[in-house]
Amino acid sequence: MIRVERAKKIVASLRKLYPRAKCELDHANAHELLFATILSAQCTDVRVNKVAKTLFSRFKTVADYARADALVLESIIHSCGFYRSKAKSIIETARAIIDRFGGEVPAEMDQLLTLRGVARKTANVVLGNAFGKAEGVVVDTHMKRLAYRMGLTDETDPVEVERDLMACVPKKDWIYFSHAM
Repeated sequence: MIRVERAKKIVASLRKLYPRAKCELDHANAHELLFATILSAQCTDVRVNKVAKTLFSRFKTVADYARADALVLESIIHSCGFYRSKAKSIIETARAIIDRFGGEVPAEMDQLLTLRGVARKTANVVLGNAFGKAEGVVVDTHMKRLAYRMGLTDETDPVEVERDLMACVPKKDWIYFSHAM
């Protein structure tokens, strides 16, 4: 009960401080958001947005990514770090979207989690921002640290932190909370 009350107060304070909090990753559609979020692992949103500008001008559709030459993709995303793994994830994810989901980014958690490079954080970002669906709270390193310091969790594992946050933050605030924190 204490965490629920604390979370409500935190959300109220955040709404005063950041009334227009939103996703910081530049994107025009669900697949751009998905690929930008894959790039965001161990990378700043500022860096991802710089890289994404070039990436999104070169590759327009999911099919373009599925056909991409890995070396070309790697050269574009190199500055995001872990570029070989991220390029492989993007290409394989694009192919899976075409093969299994008719070329459309899936709008369900369980389907998103089947894609290479997609765990709960990425799935929650895509669901919340591309589809307006609150299926969970986005837990990155920043959220994990703040949630612990604010007394909203005692956990260190992101899945457990998310579980604790989902238990104390009202569901209607999950998407906003993920941005504002």
